[in-house]
Amino acid sequence: MGEKSNGISSENLKTLLELVKSTRFGSITLVIQDGVVVQIERNEKMRLK
Repeated sequence: MGEKSNGISSENLKTLLELVKSTRFGSITLVIQDGVVVQIERNEKMRLK
């Protein structure tokens, strides 16, 4: 795994940034245990007109 900085690896940080860029409406949640990110959840909303 990549280098850790504040509980998140560089690989997971890249994944998080890609999720932020690709999510139009919704939320991203980090699940943290003992100061380390162990899970990333994305909830995306679909806007209907």
